[in-house]
Amino acid sequence: MNAISLAAQILACCLLLHSQIMAATSAFTGVFGDGSHAVTVAMVEEGRRCSSAVREGTAPIGGGGAPPKPLLVTSPYEGGEYPVVVFLHGYLANNSFYSQLFKHVASHGFVVVAPQLYTISGPDTTGEINSAAAVIDWLASGGLSSKLPPDVRPDLSKVSISGHSRGGKVAFALALDHTKISIPIAALVAVDPVDGMGVGKQTPPPILTYRKNSLRLRGSAPAMVIGTGLGELPRGPLLPPCAPRGVSHADFYDECAAPACHLVARDYGHTDMMDDVTPGVRGLLTRAVCRSGGARAPMRRFVGGAMVAFLKRWVEGEPELLDYLRARPETVPVVMSVVEFRDGLRT
Repeated sequence: MNAISLAAQILACCLLLHSQIMAATSAFTGVFGDGSHAVTVAMVEEGRRCSSAVREGTAPIGGGGAPPKPLLVTSPYEGGEYPVVVFLHGYLANNSFYSQLFKHVASHGFVVVAPQLYTISGPDTTGEINSAAAVIDWLASGGLSSKLPPDVRPDLSKVSISGHSRGGKVAFALALDHTKISIPIAALVAVDPVDGMGVGKQTPPPILTYRKNSLRLRGSAPAMVIGTGLGELPRGPLLPPCAPRGVSHADFYDECAAPACHLVARDYGHTDMMDDVTPGVRGLLTRAVCRSGGARAPMRRFVGGAMVAFLKRWVEGEPELLDYLRARPETVPVVMSVVEFRDGLRT
Protein backbone atom coordinates (compact mmCIF):
# COMPACT_ATOMS: atom_id res chain seq x y z
CA MET A 1 0.00 0.00 0.00
CA ASN A 2 1.54 3.33 -1.04
CA ALA A 3 1.54 6.45 1.12
CA ILE A 4 -1.18 8.16 -0.90
CA SER A 5 -3.56 5.21 -0.55
CA LEU A 6 -2.93 4.97 3.20
CA ALA A 7 -3.51 8.69 3.66
CA ALA A 8 -6.77 8.43 1.71
CA GLN A 9 -8.02 5.59 3.94
CA ILE A 10 -7.10 7.50 7.10
CA LEU A 11 -8.90 10.57 5.80
CA ALA A 12 -11.99 8.51 4.97
CA CYS A 13 -12.04 7.02 8.47
CA CYS A 14 -11.69 10.48 10.02
CA LEU A 15 -14.54 11.83 7.91
CA LEU A 16 -16.76 8.89 8.86
CA LEU A 17 -16.00 9.34 12.56
CA HIS A 18 -16.66 13.07 12.28
CA SER A 19 -20.01 12.49 10.59
CA GLN A 20 -21.03 10.01 13.30
CA ILE A 21 -20.10 12.47 16.05
CA MET A 22 -21.98 15.27 14.33
CA ALA A 23 -25.04 13.05 13.88
CA ALA A 24 -24.99 12.10 17.56
CA THR A 25 -24.57 15.74 18.58
CA SER A 26 -27.43 16.83 16.32
CA ALA A 27 -29.74 14.14 17.68
CA PHE A 28 -28.88 15.08 21.26
CA THR A 29 -29.26 18.83 20.91
CA GLY A 30 -32.50 18.16 19.05
CA VAL A 31 -34.21 17.04 22.26
CA PHE A 32 -33.97 20.63 23.49
CA GLY A 33 -36.11 21.83 20.60
CA ASP A 34 -39.44 20.69 19.20
CA GLY A 35 -39.63 17.08 18.09
CA SER A 36 -40.94 15.72 14.81
CA HIS A 37 -44.57 15.29 15.90
CA ALA A 38 -47.27 17.90 15.43
CA VAL A 39 -49.20 18.12 18.71
CA THR A 40 -52.74 18.80 19.81
CA VAL A 41 -54.03 20.07 23.16
CA ALA A 42 -57.38 19.19 24.71
CA MET A 43 -59.05 20.36 27.91
CA VAL A 44 -61.11 17.55 29.42
CA GLU A 45 -63.74 18.37 32.03
CA GLU A 46 -64.08 16.27 35.14
CA GLY A 47 -67.03 14.00 35.81
CA ARG A 48 -69.71 14.58 38.40
CA ARG A 49 -68.37 12.00 40.81
CA CYS A 50 -65.52 13.25 42.94
CA SER A 51 -62.13 11.59 42.94
CA SER A 52 -62.43 10.55 46.60
CA ALA A 53 -65.55 8.56 45.75
CA VAL A 54 -63.67 6.81 42.98
CA ARG A 55 -60.79 5.95 45.32
CA GLU A 56 -63.22 4.59 47.92
CA GLY A 57 -64.83 2.35 45.33
CA THR A 58 -68.24 4.04 45.46
CA ALA A 59 -68.11 5.36 41.91
CA PRO A 60 -67.31 3.22 38.88
CA ILE A 61 -64.72 4.52 36.45
CA GLY A 62 -63.87 3.63 32.89
CA GLY A 63 -65.51 3.09 29.59
CA GLY A 64 -64.37 6.41 28.16
CA GLY A 65 -66.27 8.47 30.77
CA ALA A 66 -65.16 11.78 32.22
CA PRO A 67 -62.07 11.80 34.46
CA PRO A 68 -62.20 12.47 38.22
CA LYS A 69 -60.31 15.76 37.78
CA PRO A 70 -60.07 18.32 34.94
CA LEU A 71 -57.26 17.42 32.56
CA LEU A 72 -55.01 19.16 30.07
CA VAL A 73 -54.07 16.46 27.55
CA THR A 74 -51.26 17.13 25.08
CA SER A 75 -50.43 14.48 22.51
CA PRO A 76 -49.04 13.85 19.04
CA TYR A 77 -51.68 14.35 16.37
CA GLU A 78 -50.58 11.60 14.01
CA GLY A 79 -51.72 8.06 14.64
CA GLY A 80 -49.64 5.65 16.66
CA GLU A 81 -49.14 4.26 20.14
CA TYR A 82 -47.31 6.53 22.58
CA PRO A 83 -46.09 6.29 26.19
CA VAL A 84 -47.95 8.39 28.77
CA VAL A 85 -46.56 10.97 31.20
CA VAL A 86 -48.78 12.13 34.09
CA PHE A 87 -47.59 15.59 35.17
CA LEU A 88 -48.63 17.09 38.53
CA HIS A 89 -48.59 20.87 38.93
CA GLY A 90 -46.91 22.84 41.72
CA TYR A 91 -48.52 24.41 44.77
CA LEU A 92 -51.46 26.67 43.89
CA ALA A 93 -50.41 26.61 40.24
CA ASN A 94 -52.59 25.88 37.22
CA ASN A 95 -51.83 22.92 34.98
CA SER A 96 -52.01 25.32 32.03
CA PHE A 97 -48.91 27.16 33.31
CA TYR A 98 -46.82 24.31 31.86
CA SER A 99 -48.46 24.08 28.43
CA GLN A 100 -45.28 24.96 26.49
CA LEU A 101 -43.34 22.29 28.39
CA PHE A 102 -46.06 19.74 27.62
CA LYS A 103 -45.99 20.57 23.92
CA HIS A 104 -42.22 20.13 23.90
CA VAL A 105 -42.40 16.67 25.47
CA ALA A 106 -45.40 15.56 23.38
CA SER A 107 -43.65 16.58 20.14
CA HIS A 108 -41.06 13.91 20.88
CA GLY A 109 -43.68 11.16 20.98
CA PHE A 110 -45.41 11.18 24.38
CA VAL A 111 -48.96 11.74 25.62
CA VAL A 112 -48.86 14.20 28.54
CA VAL A 113 -51.80 14.13 30.96
CA ALA A 114 -51.90 17.00 33.46
CA PRO A 115 -54.72 17.00 36.01
CA GLN A 116 -55.78 20.12 37.90
CA LEU A 117 -55.63 18.55 41.33
CA TYR A 118 -57.23 21.38 43.31
CA THR A 119 -58.05 25.07 43.31
CA ILE A 120 -57.24 25.79 46.95
CA SER A 121 -55.28 23.50 49.25
CA GLY A 122 -53.78 23.53 52.72
CA PRO A 123 -50.50 21.99 53.86
CA ASP A 124 -51.70 18.37 53.84
CA THR A 125 -51.08 16.70 50.47
CA THR A 126 -53.11 13.54 51.16
CA GLY A 127 -56.03 14.75 49.08
CA GLU A 128 -53.74 15.54 46.15
CA ILE A 129 -52.14 12.10 46.35
CA ASN A 130 -55.56 10.43 46.28
CA SER A 131 -56.76 12.67 43.43
CA ALA A 132 -53.68 11.91 41.33
CA ALA A 133 -54.13 8.20 42.03
CA ALA A 134 -57.77 8.43 40.92
CA VAL A 135 -56.68 9.97 37.64
CA ILE A 136 -54.20 7.13 37.09
CA ASP A 137 -56.94 4.59 37.89
CA TRP A 138 -59.09 6.33 35.27
CA LEU A 139 -56.26 6.00 32.75
CA ALA A 140 -55.99 2.30 33.55
CA SER A 141 -59.72 1.89 32.95
CA GLY A 142 -59.34 3.04 29.35
CA GLY A 143 -60.85 6.47 29.78
CA LEU A 144 -58.04 8.33 28.03
CA SER A 145 -58.43 6.75 24.60
CA SER A 146 -61.66 8.59 23.80
CA LYS A 147 -60.03 11.94 24.61
CA LEU A 148 -57.22 11.59 22.06
CA PRO A 149 -57.13 12.26 18.31
CA PRO A 150 -58.24 9.47 15.96
CA ASP A 151 -55.76 6.58 15.75
CA VAL A 152 -53.68 7.90 18.69
CA ARG A 153 -53.41 5.19 21.34
CA PRO A 154 -51.94 5.54 24.85
CA ASP A 155 -49.52 2.77 25.82
CA LEU A 156 -50.68 2.07 29.37
CA SER A 157 -47.82 -0.36 29.92
CA LYS A 158 -45.51 2.68 29.80
CA VAL A 159 -46.90 5.27 32.22
CA SER A 160 -44.44 7.63 33.91
CA ILE A 161 -45.15 10.16 36.65
CA SER A 162 -43.71 13.64 36.82
CA GLY A 163 -44.38 16.72 38.89
CA HIS A 164 -43.07 20.14 39.82
CA SER A 165 -42.48 21.50 43.33
CA ARG A 166 -45.21 20.11 45.59
CA GLY A 167 -46.37 18.09 42.59
CA GLY A 168 -42.94 16.45 42.61
CA LYS A 169 -43.55 15.42 46.21
CA VAL A 170 -46.94 13.96 45.20
CA ALA A 171 -45.27 12.09 42.33
CA PHE A 172 -42.82 10.55 44.80
CA ALA A 173 -45.70 9.61 47.11
CA LEU A 174 -47.41 7.72 44.29
CA ALA A 175 -44.18 5.99 43.28
CA LEU A 176 -43.61 5.00 46.91
CA ASP A 177 -47.09 3.48 47.23
CA HIS A 178 -48.51 5.97 49.71
CA THR A 179 -51.72 4.96 48.00
CA LYS A 180 -52.18 2.01 45.68
CA ILE A 181 -52.55 2.59 41.97
CA SER A 182 -53.66 0.02 39.43
CA ILE A 183 -50.81 0.17 36.89
CA PRO A 184 -47.01 -0.05 37.09
CA ILE A 185 -44.86 3.09 36.97
CA ALA A 186 -42.23 3.13 34.24
CA ALA A 187 -40.22 6.12 35.51
CA LEU A 188 -40.35 9.19 37.75
CA VAL A 189 -39.21 12.72 36.86
CA ALA A 190 -39.34 15.25 39.71
CA VAL A 191 -38.80 18.89 38.75
CA ASP A 192 -37.46 20.90 41.71
CA PRO A 193 -39.49 18.83 44.21
CA VAL A 194 -40.26 20.33 47.63
CA ASP A 195 -41.30 18.52 50.84
CA GLY A 196 -42.38 21.48 52.97
CA MET A 197 -40.88 24.65 54.45
CA GLY A 198 -37.70 23.16 55.87
CA VAL A 199 -36.22 20.36 57.96
CA GLY A 200 -38.75 19.60 60.67
CA LYS A 201 -41.40 21.50 58.74
CA GLN A 202 -42.38 18.89 56.17
CA THR A 203 -45.95 18.95 54.93
CA PRO A 204 -47.92 15.78 55.65
CA PRO A 205 -47.41 13.09 54.69
CA PRO A 206 -43.61 13.54 54.79
CA ILE A 207 -41.64 11.91 51.98
CA LEU A 208 -38.02 12.52 52.97
CA THR A 209 -36.64 10.25 55.67
CA TYR A 210 -33.09 11.68 55.88
CA ARG A 211 -31.66 8.24 55.28
CA LYS A 212 -29.59 7.62 52.15
CA ASN A 213 -31.11 5.37 49.48
CA SER A 214 -34.32 5.02 51.51
CA LEU A 215 -36.67 6.01 48.68
CA ARG A 216 -37.09 2.75 46.83
CA LEU A 217 -39.68 3.34 44.16
CA ARG A 218 -42.38 0.90 43.18
CA GLY A 219 -41.01 -1.77 40.86
CA SER A 220 -37.51 -0.28 41.19
CA ALA A 221 -38.56 2.49 38.80
CA PRO A 222 -35.75 4.88 37.81
CA ALA A 223 -35.86 8.47 39.03
CA MET A 224 -34.63 11.73 37.55
CA VAL A 225 -34.46 14.74 39.90
CA ILE A 226 -34.07 18.14 38.23
CA GLY A 227 -33.10 21.03 40.47
CA THR A 228 -32.59 24.79 40.27
CA GLY A 229 -29.68 26.76 41.63
CA LEU A 230 -31.84 29.76 42.57
CA GLY A 231 -34.76 27.85 44.08
CA GLU A 232 -33.07 27.71 47.48
CA LEU A 233 -32.56 31.51 47.53
CA PRO A 234 -35.30 33.94 48.61
CA ARG A 235 -36.75 36.45 46.18
CA GLY A 236 -36.40 39.20 48.78
CA PRO A 237 -35.75 39.76 52.50
CA LEU A 238 -39.40 39.25 53.44
CA LEU A 239 -40.03 36.13 51.37
CA PRO A 240 -39.01 32.53 52.06
CA PRO A 241 -37.23 30.54 49.35
CA CYS A 242 -39.56 28.58 47.10
CA ALA A 243 -37.47 25.39 47.39
CA PRO A 244 -35.83 25.56 50.84
CA ARG A 245 -32.64 23.66 51.60
CA GLY A 246 -33.22 20.47 53.51
CA VAL A 247 -36.47 19.63 51.70
CA SER A 248 -35.54 20.20 48.06
CA HIS A 249 -34.01 18.47 45.04
CA ALA A 250 -30.65 17.55 46.61
CA ASP A 251 -32.35 15.81 49.52
CA PHE A 252 -34.68 13.85 47.26
CA TYR A 253 -31.79 12.69 45.11
CA ASP A 254 -29.66 11.72 48.11
CA GLU A 255 -32.42 9.41 49.26
CA CYS A 256 -33.23 7.87 45.87
CA ALA A 257 -32.15 4.29 45.38
CA ALA A 258 -30.44 3.54 42.07
CA PRO A 259 -31.05 3.92 39.23
CA ALA A 260 -31.27 7.68 39.56
CA CYS A 261 -29.81 10.89 38.22
CA HIS A 262 -29.63 14.50 39.38
CA LEU A 263 -29.28 17.57 37.16
CA VAL A 264 -29.24 21.14 38.46
CA ALA A 265 -29.58 24.31 36.35
CA ARG A 266 -27.29 26.75 38.15
CA ASP A 267 -28.73 30.10 37.07
CA TYR A 268 -32.48 29.41 37.04
CA GLY A 269 -35.27 29.53 39.58
CA HIS A 270 -38.11 27.45 40.87
CA THR A 271 -40.76 28.49 38.32
CA ASP A 272 -38.54 29.16 35.31
CA MET A 273 -39.75 26.07 33.42
CA MET A 274 -43.29 27.47 33.23
CA ASP A 275 -44.86 29.22 30.22
CA ASP A 276 -43.55 32.59 29.12
CA VAL A 277 -46.96 34.04 29.98
CA THR A 278 -48.81 32.79 33.07
CA PRO A 279 -52.00 34.86 33.36
CA GLY A 280 -54.05 35.84 36.37
CA VAL A 281 -53.09 36.46 39.98
CA ARG A 282 -51.57 33.02 40.33
CA GLY A 283 -49.55 33.56 37.21
CA LEU A 284 -48.21 36.84 38.55
CA LEU A 285 -47.22 35.12 41.78
CA THR A 286 -45.06 32.61 39.88
CA ARG A 287 -42.81 35.57 39.01
CA ALA A 288 -43.25 37.69 42.13
CA VAL A 289 -42.64 35.08 44.83
CA CYS A 290 -39.82 32.91 43.46
CA ARG A 291 -36.38 34.08 42.44
CA SER A 292 -35.85 33.85 38.67
CA GLY A 293 -33.00 33.61 36.23
CA GLY A 294 -34.79 35.76 33.66
CA ALA A 295 -36.12 34.40 30.38
CA ARG A 296 -37.87 31.07 30.88
CA ALA A 297 -37.27 29.51 27.45
CA PRO A 298 -33.76 28.08 28.11
CA MET A 299 -34.82 26.43 31.37
CA ARG A 300 -37.99 25.09 29.79
CA ARG A 301 -36.01 23.62 26.88
CA PHE A 302 -33.57 22.08 29.34
CA VAL A 303 -36.28 20.46 31.46
CA GLY A 304 -38.18 19.22 28.42
CA GLY A 305 -35.08 17.83 26.74
CA ALA A 306 -33.79 16.16 29.90
CA MET A 307 -37.20 14.55 30.45
CA VAL A 308 -37.27 13.27 26.88
CA ALA A 309 -33.73 11.85 27.07
CA PHE A 310 -34.49 10.13 30.38
CA LEU A 311 -37.83 8.68 29.24
CA LYS A 312 -36.39 7.55 25.92
CA ARG A 313 -33.80 5.59 27.90
CA TRP A 314 -36.03 4.00 30.50
CA VAL A 315 -39.39 3.81 28.77
CA GLU A 316 -38.45 3.37 25.12
CA GLY A 317 -35.17 1.47 25.58
CA GLU A 318 -33.16 4.07 23.64
CA PRO A 319 -30.12 5.00 25.80
CA GLU A 320 -28.16 7.12 23.33
CA LEU A 321 -29.57 10.53 24.27
CA LEU A 322 -29.11 10.08 28.01
CA ASP A 323 -25.64 8.63 27.54
CA TYR A 324 -24.67 11.66 25.49
CA LEU A 325 -26.05 14.04 28.15
CA ARG A 326 -23.94 12.24 30.71
CA ALA A 327 -20.82 12.44 28.57
CA ARG A 328 -21.32 15.99 27.20
CA PRO A 329 -23.26 18.08 29.76
CA GLU A 330 -21.83 21.28 28.29
CA THR A 331 -24.08 20.87 25.23
CA VAL A 332 -27.34 21.54 27.10
CA PRO A 333 -28.96 25.02 26.87
CA VAL A 334 -28.20 25.96 30.51
CA VAL A 335 -25.15 25.79 32.75
CA MET A 336 -25.47 22.79 35.06
CA SER A 337 -23.86 22.96 38.49
CA VAL A 338 -24.65 19.31 39.29
CA VAL A 339 -24.58 16.30 36.99
CA GLU A 340 -24.87 13.09 39.00
CA PHE A 341 -25.69 9.58 37.83
CA ARG A 342 -26.09 6.49 40.00
CA ASP A 343 -25.39 2.89 39.02
CA GLY A 344 -27.74 1.48 36.44
CA LEU A 345 -27.94 4.37 34.01
CA ARG A 346 -25.20 3.05 31.76
CA THR A 347 -26.17 0.40 29.25
